[in-house]
Amino acid sequence: MDMVLQWLLLTIAVAAGWFVGRMGGSKDRSKVPISDEDSVRDRLQFLFTNYSDQAVENFVQSLAVNRDTVGLHLSIGAHFRHKGETDRAILIHQNLLARPELPPRYSHQVTYELAVDYLNAGLLDRAEALLHQLMGDREYGRKASVQLIELYQQEKEWSKAAQVAHTLTTGEHDGAMFKVLAYITCELAEEALKQDDRWQAQKLAKEALDFDRSCVRATFILMRLLIRQGSYKEAASQSLKVFEQNPDFGPEAVDRLLKLEREHGDVGRLSKKLSKLYESWPSTSLLLALVEAVERTSGRMAAIELLRRELELRPSVRGLLRLVALAGYEKGMSTDEERLVSRIGNMMLANRPVYRCVNCGFSGQQLHWLCPSCKQWETVRPIQGVEAE
Repeated sequence: MDMVLQWLLLTIAVAAGWFVGRMGGSKDRSKVPISDEDSVRDRLQFLFTNYSDQAVENFVQSLAVNRDTVGLHLSIGAHFRHKGETDRAILIHQNLLARPELPPRYSHQVTYELAVDYLNAGLLDRAEALLHQLMGDREYGRKASVQLIELYQQEKEWSKAAQVAHTLTTGEHDGAMFKVLAYITCELAEEALKQDDRWQAQKLAKEALDFDRSCVRATFILMRLLIRQGSYKEAASQSLKVFEQNPDFGPEAVDRLLKLEREHGDVGRLSKKLSKLYESWPSTSLLLALVEAVERTSGRMAAIELLRRELELRPSVRGLLRLVALAGYEKGMSTDEERLVSRIGNMMLANRPVYRCVNCGFSGQQLHWLCPSCKQWETVRPIQGVEAE
């Protein structure tokens, strides 16, 4: 585009900004139709899309700043941040803060928006500094604290995250924040375990349960500690508490329980407990554990009959594969058809996600206590269905 035409269009846009500022200061500004402001915003977006950063900077600095135009500045900044053009959003918010005519009542709002820009740009040190400035603010203090917690979680600075979370739970009854604090405390317990500080790990896991009685991870940490101490029966009892806390994680508890009993106990003695649990919270993992226990106590045919009966009610690929295997063992042979069924079934399961976030839909084959996508705690859970639980 010809340079003269470019500057001519820029001048027109600046004039439009000046006009908005003038209209904002007039007594009858409430009579200006909202469509006029939308039209100006559309023109500004065109300018930012088609001109250099220097042209953008010149225009933003020329746009009037008063209580009636601050919203326009912020809308433009938010627009570019949502588009992923964080550098332009930063430019707009930095310019606003640098303008002496910015009304004081908007200072904290603009500071917060700039901090969010820095977070999106990965400039964590700058974001942290601004968010700390806002922590005591009545309107933006809580938002800033939540952003700080997410920042510290991203950097795995769990002690700092816990300190900020404590400020949000003091005198409050926010169940969601208490869950966040419980899981952050579990991270601290895990760090203590890595240092083989069992006393501190136990103390932190119990604190986590004080913050949130349904914290499944804290229960698993206590189970691991009991196993290290050689208290296997107590560890087994600890794992069963998960069904009362959050039955969605029952399959995780069953897997840990079976591993414990195979190494240090007797799977067969679990038959009655597993049967009661299965009646209340049926799942494929629990059924397969029950089948293994019944096979130990009552024989393979009893296990096959149990598995066949339950598969008719709740079909699953994993259950079918186990049935095929048990039937083959009982006959003392494995036919080509049975091997083919097993091969196809295992191929179906090989690349299937095992866990899914109930909040955002993220899925994978590994359990994440903190969802990698939406950053929520305890939302990634075992998938239910024919090809899963």
